[in-house]
Amino acid sequence: MKNRSLQELSKGIFKENPTFILVLGMCPTLAISTTAENAFMMGIAATAVLVLSNLIISLLRKLIPDSVRIPVYITVIAGFVTIVQLLMKAFLPELNEALGIYIPLIVVNCIILARAEAFAGKNNPWYSFLDGLGMGLGFTLALTIIGTIREFLGSGSIFGLEIIKNIPMPTLFITPAGAFLVLGMLMALISALTHRKTEIKDCSECPMQCMSKDEKGKC
Repeated sequence: MKNRSLQELSKGIFKENPTFILVLGMCPTLAISTTAENAFMMGIAATAVLVLSNLIISLLRKLIPDSVRIPVYITVIAGFVTIVQLLMKAFLPELNEALGIYIPLIVVNCIILARAEAFAGKNNPWYSFLDGLGMGLGFTLALTIIGTIREFLGSGSIFGLEIIKNIPMPTLFITPAGAFLVLGMLMALISALTHRKTEIKDCSECPMQCMSKDEKGKC
């Protein structure tokens, strides 16, 4: 049980990262990641909704008729999104203004609905909680990395703290084109590292398949 718990928590951060691996939730990823702070807070908001909606949907999974499960999932998700938005309006009004329409759009974020349909509706509350937390942390990590890179390259600052002073920075990186550029480079890097790691693992398990034809003939 301990191994599975760790697996369910970690898969969303690394192996099944919703942004870099599954390529889900691209709308907020590209639109909100102009600064590290906006990206991080968007990730935290989405994580809160993911965890709570996964937990409630898992608790109710045996009571929800199959024919209406998607409307029920959306209703549960919308309820938690409303709570998150009201809390942000009350305690973080400036940030709520900066994130704008993308907070209520969490309702239709494909990451959250996908986890409800693919996991929470079929597994117990504990694993559903861990799945939501892992996927949320992975989403937050990806958003924050993208936001940090874009903010640094576009304005010379990180989380609002000015790092590079008196030097004009290329504003390309805080535009939509810059978002695609940074995301593409990060996905290519992660894909290359993952492919390399797979090759190394295969060679350790079966060295023969990593040899050339001449080398195999000599063995």
